Amino acid sequence: MTDAVSVPFVLFVLMAALAALALLEHVVLPALRVLASSSAEKLIEEVSARLKIGIRPFQRTKRRVLIDRLLYDPRVQEAARAFASANKVPHETAQTIVERYARETVPAFNAYLYFRIGYWIGRRVAQTLYRVRLGYVDSEGLAKIDPDATVVFVMNHRSNMDYVLAGYLAADQAALSYAVGEWARIWPLSHLIRSMGAYFVRRNSKDDLYRKVLERYIAMATEAGVPQAVFPEGGLSRDGRMREPRLGVLDYMMRGFKPAAERDVVFVPLGINYDRVLEDRTLLLSINPEAAKSGKAKAATGTLRFLLRNLRLLVKSEWHKFGYACVNFGSPVSMKAYSAERNLDFSAMPREERQVQMAALGKHLMAAVGRVVPVLPVPLMATVFVRHSGKGLSVLELKAEIERILDDLDAAVAHVYVPRRDLDYALDVGLRMLLLRHLVDEYEGLYSARLEELPVLRYYANSIAHLLPA
Repeated sequence: MTDAVSVPFVLFVLMAALAALALLEHVVLPALRVLASSSAEKLIEEVSARLKIGIRPFQRTKRRVLIDRLLYDPRVQEAARAFASANKVPHETAQTIVERYARETVPAFNAYLYFRIGYWIGRRVAQTLYRVRLGYVDSEGLAKIDPDATVVFVMNHRSNMDYVLAGYLAADQAALSYAVGEWARIWPLSHLIRSMGAYFVRRNSKDDLYRKVLERYIAMATEAGVPQAVFPEGGLSRDGRMREPRLGVLDYMMRGFKPAAERDVVFVPLGINYDRVLEDRTLLLSINPEAAKSGKAKAATGTLRFLLRNLRLLVKSEWHKFGYACVNFGSPVSMKAYSAERNLDFSAMPREERQVQMAALGKHLMAAVGRVVPVLPVPLMATVFVRHSGKGLSVLELKAEIERILDDLDAAVAHVYVPRRDLDYALDVGLRMLLLRHLVDEYEGLYSARLEELPVLRYYANSIAHLLPA
């Protein structure tokens, strides 16, 4: 008879948790991937028939094959040898590091997860939180895109909801591949995101070897025609204004582009705007470095308060959606046409010249994105209150100011989304949203901005400021 061994309860719980994690990681998730992949093959045929940009063979290639292809890419191998020489380590060590970077970067696209689970979740989340609208679409320009071209959606970055919203509204166009930051590498979120076709990017990395692996993956995907979505700003807008473009990913795409090649690269400007950005106060807090240091706990507390308040409103049946969220699709920019007009060949340029031309291309693309940023009720109304801070305005005065702003927007050929095609209703919606959030006060029929909330009002006004006279 063997003696029983007693184990402390805390240790038992820890061991059980680790066993459950191991089971999930090595048995459940692989089994789900196998089941999903078998369903995905059938789904790919169905989906490809309706997509305007079909699922590319590159996206259907096994992940292990893509990792090996990246690992033994001549330029990656050259970078690995340079790394080994510079750091005085064996070439095998450099190869191990390259493989780690490749595994980190290469996605594992699964059509079933993307079009069945991901699309369903994205649609549910977007439609639950917002009144989602597809605004302006350059249908004629989009129809002229060569079906074999590499299409890259270039968009402004307002919120982390951008990923959900753009993927949902572009689902009839293509299966988009995103570049996502390190926030998405948290387990098990990383598995889901990688299965949705996204690839991870280490922002601001100074590691030349890592950057070469990332560059070659992006170049391979671009050459293979994989539809992609890029946020040139590199991060969320902190003050509501569009940021200067960071050209790393775009540069990687263009280094391998040859104007004489059969496959064109076409950039499609995509403008996004919201009546309410969920992260607005957190983003504003991050502008001030001193406030940001002491503001992490404050931001977390504010987020918790926000969730509890909305939960309470939901329980009391007093919860309202966060206004409108709108996406506009602008006129495509063909790189064959762009290069021909300017007599450019990015793949043959010296580094300094290419940087100059990439800066010009980035400015051109961001201007195209800026032109199609939707004008929604809250940004429109916020603009009036920012211009007249400290002053009470009647409803008639508000409407008169809105009409002046709309004249300026018409002159800029901006795309104003008017709900129900009723301007009075749109203005009522914008004003009601500001009152509900206590950004604006009403007293004896006069409406005025709360001075302590002016930064939030400016944040929304800034989203359309580039469309108005300085």
